[in-house]
Amino acid sequence: MKTLLTDRPAWKSLSEHHKEIEKLHLRELFAEDGNRGEQFTAEAAGLFLDYSKNRVTETTLKLLLQLAQECNLRTKMDAMFSGEKINATENRAVLHVALRAPRDAVIKVDGKNVVPEVHAVLDRMADFSNRVRKGDWKGHTGKRIRSVVNIGIGGSDLGPVMAYEALKHYSDRALTFRFVSNVDGIDFVEATRELDPAETLFIVSSKTFTTLETMTNAQTARDWLLSGLGGDRSAVAKHFVAVSTNAEKVSAFGIDTANMFGFWDWVGGRYSMDSAIGLSTMLAIGPDNFRALLKGFHEMDEHFLTAPFERNLPVLLGLLAVWYTDFFDAQTIAVLPYEQYLKRFPAYLQQLTMESNGKHVTLDGQQVNYDTGPIFWGEPGTNGQHSFYQLIHQGTRLIPCDFIGFGQAMTPLGRHHDMLLANVFAQAEALAFGKTAEQVKAEGTADWLVPHRVFEGNRPSNVILTERLTPEVLGKLVALYEHSVFTQGVIWNVNPFDQWGVELGKALAQRIVPELESPTEPALNHDSSTNNLIRRYRAMRTRT
Repeated sequence: MKTLLTDRPAWKSLSEHHKEIEKLHLRELFAEDGNRGEQFTAEAAGLFLDYSKNRVTETTLKLLLQLAQECNLRTKMDAMFSGEKINATENRAVLHVALRAPRDAVIKVDGKNVVPEVHAVLDRMADFSNRVRKGDWKGHTGKRIRSVVNIGIGGSDLGPVMAYEALKHYSDRALTFRFVSNVDGIDFVEATRELDPAETLFIVSSKTFTTLETMTNAQTARDWLLSGLGGDRSAVAKHFVAVSTNAEKVSAFGIDTANMFGFWDWVGGRYSMDSAIGLSTMLAIGPDNFRALLKGFHEMDEHFLTAPFERNLPVLLGLLAVWYTDFFDAQTIAVLPYEQYLKRFPAYLQQLTMESNGKHVTLDGQQVNYDTGPIFWGEPGTNGQHSFYQLIHQGTRLIPCDFIGFGQAMTPLGRHHDMLLANVFAQAEALAFGKTAEQVKAEGTADWLVPHRVFEGNRPSNVILTERLTPEVLGKLVALYEHSVFTQGVIWNVNPFDQWGVELGKALAQRIVPELESPTEPALNHDSSTNNLIRRYRAMRTRT
């Protein structure tokens, strides 16, 4: 019989240890150790992590590291990087790390080195991107491409959108980029508003070329293009490319399969932004910057694979997430980038983390008896300070925070960046140490108002600092969280690489669509609520 996580010696020790330090305040921890702010830090790949403002002691870290060892984290890391089929429920390897491996690397799946295939696709992407960016790729009427619309959903959208926004500083501003994901028609209408079909290129990203939302939007895009170009179907091949593996369906759509960029079943959607799914990113920032992005990914991969756990940034972040999720009953983690270009980074992490570890059974199918998969959320600073930070500071829920800051501004403007970073440091300090009733009274506050102005503090946070938001640094940040998610999944003994939870609703929707569109009253066999909602919608839709 396999050992349950809660039966492992380190888990039991952590449970007892938590009881001992649960009430221990960060004020006390810092008072007892004048070097805590220097000691509880780690640095690698140009990223500096200050985790001193966490509710941990040296004993806590020792036990968390022991837990990682008891859960065979190192062995499972090696298994992933060597191409073993660790995605057991789908019998697949998990090799997003191969997408950013150098040309001379050897990473095998079923005995075959996949790295040459990866670079062959990258080279084709680079050639295509250069032709579009230089104006050599012409549309159906002979005009150059000036607008690019990426059509995808999930990992085929969130990664490209986040990367485009994050690296907009490096993008070719002569090109307009839009992204369509939602099957809500508004998304397509707004994305194509004011675009010229003769100058627009669509990237349709769907591995199977059957994804309902993506193909619905792709068909609408095809109709929009043909309507604007006189109905000549040959125009499709000059204005559409595909990121897919289904050549038959791509060809049937009207796309030249020479302009189909593939990827592999060992690349999960939420781990695919550095594959051909990133074609829009490469078009925006150019092949050289895209390869710098991959270089950053790879540098963090190597750090994760080789660094001792006690200095391993993804391992430390992952173990801290487990500590708060399972021992402090923290339900969420806030990611707060103090960099406007990273405004979509928290949304990207939502899929990465919650689709990966939002699981209720272990790898061997047993119901878990502990929490998995905290909710990730956030907004860029300082915007969040004037909305939800109130709850983080004085609310009843414990919300660990990751602050992300940069030493250099992308667009230096007066005092702005100093003020921005001052808020990073101030918020982390305020969360940790708060403000006592005595301090509030000493300011001359009336007794009746004192309770309202007390900050309990003892709210944990990490601060991640690096010099500048470059393509390389973005790759490092994404890989940091990818491997943190993997670390958590190993501890919880769940599969971070499947997502069966997204299937049921999609399957039911496929059944309901014809019932909504039926010209005659359909026979409904859902529950009474769903039946009633369908009838009401049909009645609303037909009203004039």
